[in-house]
Amino acid sequence: MNQVLTLRRFLAVNLLIFVFSAFVYMQPAPKDVLGFTPGEDYKLANWSKIVEYFQKLDAASDRVVFKTIGKTTLGKPFSYALISSPQNLRRLDYYKDINDKLADPRKIGRSMSEARKLAKKGKTFVLITHGIHSTEVGSTLTSTVIAHRLATSKEKRIRKILDNTIIVIVPSLNPDGVDIVKNWYDKTLGTKHEGTSPPELYHKYVGHDNNRDWYAFTQVETQMTVEKIHNVYHPQIVHDIHQQGRNGARFFVPPYLDPVEPNVPKEIVEGYTEIGEYIADKMRKSGKQGITTASTYDAWTPARAYSHYHGGARILSETASARLASPVTIDPKDLSSRRGFDVNKVSRNYGPLWKGGRWGIGDIVDYMQTGAFHLLDHAAANREKWLKRFHTIGYDATRPRKSGELNAFVIEPGSSRLVQALKRAGVEVEDADAFSVGNKRFRKRSKVVRLDQPYGSFAVAMMGRVQYPNLIDDLGNPIPPYDVTAHDLALLTGVEAMPVYQPFKFPKPESIQGFGDGGGHPCNDTYTFGAFRSSIPSMDEGWTRWVIERFSSPVRFRYLNDYCKVEKEPFYIGDTWDPTKSSVVFPDQSPNQILNGYPDGSMPKDYVGGVGTEGVAKLKKYVEDGGTLVFMNNSSNFAIEQFGLPIKNIAKDWERKDFYIPGSILRIELDTAHPVAKSMDRESIAWFQRSPVFEVQNSENASMEVNVIAKYPEDAEKILLSGWAHGKERIAGKAALVEVKMGKGKIVLFGFRPQYRGQAQATFPLMFNALSY
Repeated sequence: MNQVLTLRRFLAVNLLIFVFSAFVYMQPAPKDVLGFTPGEDYKLANWSKIVEYFQKLDAASDRVVFKTIGKTTLGKPFSYALISSPQNLRRLDYYKDINDKLADPRKIGRSMSEARKLAKKGKTFVLITHGIHSTEVGSTLTSTVIAHRLATSKEKRIRKILDNTIIVIVPSLNPDGVDIVKNWYDKTLGTKHEGTSPPELYHKYVGHDNNRDWYAFTQVETQMTVEKIHNVYHPQIVHDIHQQGRNGARFFVPPYLDPVEPNVPKEIVEGYTEIGEYIADKMRKSGKQGITTASTYDAWTPARAYSHYHGGARILSETASARLASPVTIDPKDLSSRRGFDVNKVSRNYGPLWKGGRWGIGDIVDYMQTGAFHLLDHAAANREKWLKRFHTIGYDATRPRKSGELNAFVIEPGSSRLVQALKRAGVEVEDADAFSVGNKRFRKRSKVVRLDQPYGSFAVAMMGRVQYPNLIDDLGNPIPPYDVTAHDLALLTGVEAMPVYQPFKFPKPESIQGFGDGGGHPCNDTYTFGAFRSSIPSMDEGWTRWVIERFSSPVRFRYLNDYCKVEKEPFYIGDTWDPTKSSVVFPDQSPNQILNGYPDGSMPKDYVGGVGTEGVAKLKKYVEDGGTLVFMNNSSNFAIEQFGLPIKNIAKDWERKDFYIPGSILRIELDTAHPVAKSMDRESIAWFQRSPVFEVQNSENASMEVNVIAKYPEDAEKILLSGWAHGKERIAGKAALVEVKMGKGKIVLFGFRPQYRGQAQATFPLMFNALSY
């Protein structure tokens, strides 16, 4: 009898082993779907294969749920995967509810004892995002490696991660770019142009700037990520996997360089410092080289750190690049240092030394997935600590405000763009009837944003006129920020947001009509907008195109030609365009890129060349015959140089120690009698970023008449509205926007970016007026 029972147990156990083995075998490895192992040289996957892999992993594993939540700009599926233990996934709504209550402690009556109980029961939510910058090709490939290990591994380490965390993996925040880059790479593979970036934006409109859209939310991919991922799961940790230049450190994680944007809670700084140092230490101990922290990257702007204002620490990782999927060999003498570390010296925030040699896509995937799993280890081992920290942020945010402390903002009516962004970010915006606070009277349909709410810090960042610190090095030079220094969306959209420093009450309206502030610009439907598009991709061109398509009434919108290569296909202007019923805009781009494009040999011949001297002659004739040319920011230098305009860019030769304005919002004064400034207030804003400053010169050409449409205030102290303006006194009273009449037509020069990243709605009318007057 015992022998029979023993035999039955033996057969049962072996049957279970067989079934389990078969189950594991059925779970696909990335190679089974992609056709190669991620990290193989010269191999990239298209987006459909990435989606197919996650779909098959979902079908084969009870640890994975794969969801598609919408369509990208070009109509591709936008998707993410949930990965955790089967038990956690079955109780997903329960854990989401815990997160909701910790994010907004008002839901539990701000009870500390209840919060402690929830922190003991909850799971750490970790969002891992990949591939927002599509030429950083290792990131999306790494998503399949991370997912496969989490879905199939029997390691105790992985079991601990799955039991204590709920992981949200976004394989790519820009699926369109996955295919754009792969197609170009495959096309040039084996040629001397192998490994170059494609001659088009890898996002239809914004290219690299898709990672600068995390407060304005202009693009559909950003909107879906915020509305259907961030605001649903409230992650405590967001791991954003990127690549950086090939000649510096091999791998970066936080802490970030100072300055930290002042509305980022101190708990966020503590969190990203703790986990970043943990990852760096573990990677160094495992033999990884060239690891850096506290270098290059800052935590200043919400444009790339939505989670910092929503309770989650953003853990940026940056791994050194190759040439897309092609390996490189780097000579030690070509290694370069960055702010925060010397590439040739071991220091607290850099080391062990990487001394050059071969570096390829396999190294990139290895470093990325190694860093990600160390992050997940920390999230799992410190689950309760992360949840308590998350609650502390929400608890402090929702505390009652005192008199004398910033209590709220009141937003004037007609502010739909700003209000829409605030609401999309989870900020509570209340409608008000007419009311008064102190001596200030607010109109009916004003909006009230109280700051005793979970995401009040985001609202302050958007409306609080934050000023960047005056950071000067030992030689007297301004220390550059990583990106820009201003992000005041109220200023950018031209909306008055009044801060209130005392508690107050206000009447609620009985009903609110569906008022909007429009944003469109009426144009005659026979009018033609032309845009210059260089073979060298320009994000400003993409933003210009997006703004015109999004905010203008229906118009004919055409390019001069795909790449403005005169010998290939002549300019249309002057041939099929009526100069008196058309205009051409040149986005922010250097004169050399406009005139010459890619130099010979740097790209395939179809993409080489620019406007050239023949194109300049055609443009000049177009203006003389009655056409309008509009130049944005640095493209104005092209017009000054090529058309001999009686204008000088006086900032061109200024040294940085004397003048430096790296992406700030300035005040300008407008001549409202001029058609370009019609319907505008006398004062407006200008987004100044490496911008020209104009001075009118005496002209020997009597046919050229110059009109100054906008200038900076004579009082230098009135120039800066938000950001940083070192040496601002140099531009006091100088011209920011000018018109030059030439022949029957006109040239308009903007010394700023009126359509800046689709955000500067306050100055959209200047651009549209310039294009159509």
